[in-house]
Amino acid sequence: MSSKKNDKNKKSNITLIITIIAILVLTIVGILFYMNYNKKDKNKDFAYTELLTSINDGTVEKIEMTEGSDTAKIKLVNEEKEKRVLIPSVDSFIDLVQEKVNSGSNIQLIQKQRNIFVMILRTLFSFLPTIILVVLVLMIFKMQGLGEKGKVYDSETQKTKIKFDDVAGLDEEKQEMIEIVDFLKHPKKFTEMGAKVPRGVLLCGNPGTGKTLIAKAIAGEANVPFISMSGSEFIEMFAGLGASRVRKLFEKARKVSPCIVFIDEIDAIGSRRTSSSGAETENNQTLNQLLVEMDGFDTEENIIVLAATNRPEMLDKALLRPGRFDRQITVGLPDLNGREAILKIHAKGKKFAQDVSLRNIAEDTAGFTGAELANILNEAAIIATIRERESITNKDIEDALKKVTVGLEKHNRVISEKDKKRTAVHEAGHAIVSYFLQTQKDIKEISIIPRGMAGGYTMYKTNEDKAYISKTEMEEKLIALMGGRAAEKLALKDISTGASNDLEVANEIAKNMVTLYGMSDSIGPIHVNLEKDPYQLQLLGDKYADVIGNEIKALVNDADFKAQTILANHMDALEVISNELLAKEVITSERFEELMENVK
Repeated sequence: MSSKKNDKNKKSNITLIITIIAILVLTIVGILFYMNYNKKDKNKDFAYTELLTSINDGTVEKIEMTEGSDTAKIKLVNEEKEKRVLIPSVDSFIDLVQEKVNSGSNIQLIQKQRNIFVMILRTLFSFLPTIILVVLVLMIFKMQGLGEKGKVYDSETQKTKIKFDDVAGLDEEKQEMIEIVDFLKHPKKFTEMGAKVPRGVLLCGNPGTGKTLIAKAIAGEANVPFISMSGSEFIEMFAGLGASRVRKLFEKARKVSPCIVFIDEIDAIGSRRTSSSGAETENNQTLNQLLVEMDGFDTEENIIVLAATNRPEMLDKALLRPGRFDRQITVGLPDLNGREAILKIHAKGKKFAQDVSLRNIAEDTAGFTGAELANILNEAAIIATIRERESITNKDIEDALKKVTVGLEKHNRVISEKDKKRTAVHEAGHAIVSYFLQTQKDIKEISIIPRGMAGGYTMYKTNEDKAYISKTEMEEKLIALMGGRAAEKLALKDISTGASNDLEVANEIAKNMVTLYGMSDSIGPIHVNLEKDPYQLQLLGDKYADVIGNEIKALVNDADFKAQTILANHMDALEVISNELLAKEVITSERFEELMENVK
């Protein structure tokens, strides 16, 4: 329903813009015509006194005038070109010429009817600045959308059907929200106990974890109107319009109370206030109005504000104090059981082969969000349809997983044998180094078939949910990342640009180890988040910048040395795996284990 409304609004805006452009084009054409009309014979004008002299001398052959005009066209004897003359007093001039004609003069006096089109153009031209100003203001106000914003989903009109049963993998979050639903359904029992209603609930979490979905489910369960609006819809180019839109939103909420107001991506208007001017001032005004509205709830107004963001650290502290957003709920990544439950919901309506296990898919997708899981099943259904299968197979799901995580497979890309050899050595290096590191995940697949921007890939099994990562694991992750570059250096006696992404990831891990996790022995347990506070490093002193840089470099260099050491001791394995990749292009986990056992 909302998508149809959006399409209708878009068509309306397009029609308005086309109409305005057409009006402006016609106006400009008319102006050009009018200017050209007035310009005609302008270079032949002469003074009124000269005209009177010529009339007395009898050298005027023809005088042509248009009704309502104060100019006349004059044709002189023995001259082919006409001249224009401005007449100060039209009536007196006509009487003068008429007398000359009556007294026997050969002057021909022609009086034309008024040209309506020219009159309209003249009138339009006189009002042109006002017309253009009005049109521009209407266009800007229409495109800014000064009408009421905020989509209202009312259960009575069946615009929202989402319930808690449609939300999987968020059991703890749903349990927390049951209290909100209970209050909206039975507010009296809470107020009789003296309990204050939570004004706002902030949902924090990564994109795709289900923040918007759980907000809609609350409205569906509570059977109350759900007013939804995005934070970006408040942002306007005119000062004060964002604040006005906030007022209108809460006026609407009070009319349909009890209800839920949901503001998605609230960091668009809720970021920290500054003393800057321009757009920053408009954001400050919008945020101030939101704070005022949340403070202005009466005890009888059962309005709860839900907001979602994936950047809670950006929000102004005034928003997070008690009385505004009383509760903050972190919507995390689903665990194994949660992923299986999410897959079951998105598997509805899809045909799967009998040997497909949603549990196995859940085990292979640790760290995936609900949106990503839904995307994998949808891609698998598309792949199965293109392959003209009767049902979705494990192969379709595997290919969908690779497509989503690594990129689209590109069999037709022309690759030279030299580049293919380098890719095989590089990927074999990653796999072999990881094989000899205790904390690294098992190899799932190695391939030299290009996918996305990558010339090849080494895929690991992700069957374990982790809340924490140890220092040893991070150090060994660095070593595994450097394995491809180290293999090129040892086997090909050269390095290439193929390791650029590995170096980027490795440097980011090393930086986090030093600045965020206190894993540097030389620097110690400090926490410096430069993205959150760029000036934090200054508090520690300028020398720390150099120390941190040196420590990051040391971690990456050490990882590179250890990767080369592992491969130098297993060059036979590097040759076997890279040759197998050149011959088969893809090595499965079982085949990799078999080859490694044979070369030990």
